Amino acid sequence: MEATALKKTFITAEEYLARERAAEYKSEYHNGEIFAMAGASRPHNLIAGNIYAKLHAQLEHRSCNIYPSDMRLKVSATGLYTYPDVMVVCGEEQFDDDEEDTLLNPILIVEVLSKSTERHVRGGKFEHYSKLDSLQEYLLVAQNRPRLELFTKQSAGRWLLAEFESLDDVVKLTSINCELALKAVYLKVNFPKAEAAKLQEPVQRSR
Repeated sequence: MEATALKKTFITAEEYLARERAAEYKSEYHNGEIFAMAGASRPHNLIAGNIYAKLHAQLEHRSCNIYPSDMRLKVSATGLYTYPDVMVVCGEEQFDDDEEDTLLNPILIVEVLSKSTERHVRGGKFEHYSKLDSLQEYLLVAQNRPRLELFTKQSAGRWLLAEFESLDDVVKLTSINCELALKAVYLKVNFPKAEAAKLQEPVQRSR
């Protein structure tokens, strides 16, 4: 028998928000379609939690708020509704409506990568996020090895990339005047055996 494609049902953003606020599980929304979000792995949760804790401690007495993945983000320019792993907003917060559960103006977004989401987060999501006037830095964090990629907004819509791959590295987040040590980011995270073995190898120094 020939397979029949299911007819897509398109809904408005208002309908999405009404459903989402009553739903047990989170979903993304764009162009009239809803996309279910998969659950996160143990390393993903550990890394996101470590980042949240370290930044929260540094922002505790400043006019900035940090939000975990339960805070929804709307990219007004493209109509995307999604849930970044960590967001920071400084100064006056802007929300989509009086419910104050959909943020509009983060200054920093952090996403923890996984095999299933990496391509989407690197390409599609970054294209959306780059349309946020407020966004100054975008941090991507690998979960299978020590690796952080920091994109910093430059003039004329350009983004500067800095990469960090040693557990001894410290990432400076200039947008919020904070630091993230990779050792703290990956605290209690167990890497795959091959990657863990590389980390145990002695560093070769030239004479």
